[in-house]
Amino acid sequence: MTVIVVMGVSGSGKTTIGTALAVALGVEYAEADTFHPKANIDKMTAGTALTDEDRAPWLEAIAGWIREHQATGGVVTSSALKRRYRDVLRTGGDVWFVHLQVDRAQLAERMKTRKGHFMPVSLLDSQLADLEPLEPDEAGVVLDNSSGTPEEVTEAALTAFREHA
Repeated sequence: MTVIVVMGVSGSGKTTIGTALAVALGVEYAEADTFHPKANIDKMTAGTALTDEDRAPWLEAIAGWIREHQATGGVVTSSALKRRYRDVLRTGGDVWFVHLQVDRAQLAERMKTRKGHFMPVSLLDSQLADLEPLEPDEAGVVLDNSSGTPEEVTEAALTAFREHA
């Protein structure tokens, strides 16, 4: 079965939409942040952007989760900022991406107001600079998550996913 990867920069709504998709599909959900080693979380908390080397074990761990859920399907979040990161995730098996886009000002506001998250607003621009949009040969959909309700965005993702399947 296909595993859905909900991707986008910090503050784009990955957790909200990913959780809702998993509930709607009746599959397991995994939050990408739980796959980060403590050193990565400490680094981001201190305001230092992760390098490709820092992200490698994290991406491999998510790919492992995807591999483990090929029989049942699942939904996992990941910033998946670069094509090569998504290539690593695809080593886990059949994946389909939901890329959530939100304008920078709204992203910054969301990041400032959320509670209990380690990612500071100061790292937003580095994420936006690294972001490589889905390419035509990558299975998935790009959705605006700026103005619709979470239910509307989730429904749009479900509709696109069902059309893909």
